[in-house]
Amino acid sequence: MGAAFLAILGAIVGNKVIMKIFASIVGGIGLYVAGGINRVKKDAAKHAADKLAAAEDRLEMDREATAAERLAASMTDAEAREVATKWAKP
Repeated sequence: MGAAFLAILGAIVGNKVIMKIFASIVGGIGLYVAGGINRVKKDAAKHAADKLAAAEDRLEMDREATAAERLAASMTDAEAREVATKWAKP
């Protein structure tokens, strides 16, 4: 049985058409796998960029809030009420 298997395997390997088909299938699988890996890397890079943008936005909002808090701390109650009425709904 082992000799028969080797004879069949030798016939398949010797057939150029079958080997070209096999090489094409293996190449296609390789491209599919490489595309999947590349897609995952792109998604990870996009996610990292989104997280960085969100962190930068939070930092900017914290800076603005700190500046507003410093300004509010230096105001009297009347001045704070005057500024607040500009932003309050009527």
